[in-house]
Amino acid sequence: MIERAGNELRLAGALTIANAVALCEEGKQQLNGDMVIDLTGVTEVDSTALSVLFEWRRAAREKNSRVSFRNLPDSMKSLAALYGVADLVVPDA
Repeated sequence: MIERAGNELRLAGALTIANAVALCEEGKQQLNGDMVIDLTGVTEVDSTALSVLFEWRRAAREKNSRVSFRNLPDSMKSLAALYGVADLVVPDA
């Protein structure tokens, strides 16, 4: 689930292969200007979650906007480190 509050998108629930395509499309539709995506409410991730974040970043660039991420779950930070992409998604990497 994605909830919008101003320039912030708040995700809640799982972000896995089971719902990645739907959440990715929903998020892209809500990208308008520079956005912050807050992952505080994310309860479960797999490697497709990183793909969704990268797709949102690409979609924002196409609109001459920027996306930043905050409050990534530890499991997502671990996956990003494992794949060598932490500097692309983790603010303090």
